[in-house]
Amino acid sequence: MPNLKDLPMADIAEATKQMLLRDGYKALQYGNGKGLPQLAEQLTEVMAYEGIEADSANILITTGSQQAVDLITEIMINPGDVVVCEAPSYLGSLGIFRAYEAEVVQSPIDADGVIPQALEETFTRLEREGRKVKFFYTIPNYHNPAGVCVSEERRPQIVEICKRHHVLIVEDNPYGLLGFDGRTYTSFKSLAPDHVLYLGSVSKIFAPGYRVGWACAPSAMCEKLKLASESAILCPTSMGQYSISMYLSEFDWRNQISTFRGMYRSRRDAMIQALNDYLPMCQWNVPEGGFYTWVKLPQGLDAKDMLPRAVTNLVAYVSGTAFYANGEGRDHMRLSYCYPNEQDIREGVRRISEVVNRDLELVSLFGTAKRPTPGQH
Repeated sequence: MPNLKDLPMADIAEATKQMLLRDGYKALQYGNGKGLPQLAEQLTEVMAYEGIEADSANILITTGSQQAVDLITEIMINPGDVVVCEAPSYLGSLGIFRAYEAEVVQSPIDADGVIPQALEETFTRLEREGRKVKFFYTIPNYHNPAGVCVSEERRPQIVEICKRHHVLIVEDNPYGLLGFDGRTYTSFKSLAPDHVLYLGSVSKIFAPGYRVGWACAPSAMCEKLKLASESAILCPTSMGQYSISMYLSEFDWRNQISTFRGMYRSRRDAMIQALNDYLPMCQWNVPEGGFYTWVKLPQGLDAKDMLPRAVTNLVAYVSGTAFYANGEGRDHMRLSYCYPNEQDIREGVRRISEVVNRDLELVSLFGTAKRPTPGQH
């Protein structure tokens, strides 16, 4: 969960009161199926802050960006169709693909994001097998769960590969403005406006409770998404949209993002220091933004099997298996540093280390972290 402690809550409360006095009868009523036009225009400014030129006519407001993933999958996928995404990939989107009975094929990543050669080989193999890829789903910036970014060098290569294989790119970008040094990356949308469906969200850069995200799509696709959204929810939340529009017009949201960056950097630093102190036998990346670090366990340990023991020790993580469609990832866990403070982060890693060390002792004694039952030899 994002941490909201640095928001000017009293000021937001007063501004919300004034917004309701001014626009309450509209904010509390049904709205436009495509979303509030004035908010769509403001969201183009948010995208411009990341170097993306967008037309508000091509923006559909959604109930969080996850609804946008659901709508895209609904209109594009028939049972058995192929979606390619990164290995690992966001568990929420994997769940959506599974619900629509898509076949998920995952392509490996490294410290510089998705590997172009591997992606090319994946597309080529699927074409040879007569399996059409409907789209490539990617989180290119401060990836969930891996915390990495696609390098600038690789971005045009990936666009070229997808164009050559006639594969639409779905660019999911909730973390792009949360680089700790303020850096933003060239978006796939900027490189190929008509070949990329871009997804954004205010959940990470402001607050998730409003449930406001958006899709920026080519015109024909945007109209199809609008019809699908109207069928599902009639219209996105009017109260949430008027609140976000108020926030973007009346508050210094750019400075608020800068404040969030500093806060999350400090928590990232606490996480990395705790990992160094308590889990030196593990491996991890050092993310330059976003919410997560991706930790590899020592050989013989199983993150999914270990989780109940961690919960018993009053600490939790997400097993790497949640981020793969085929059950891989047992040797990894995702640790989140966004919500707990620095002291709690350190204590949480210490508690995980107790479980890891206990399981390592079992591996040393029995060759497995699972304790043999009585009478087992």
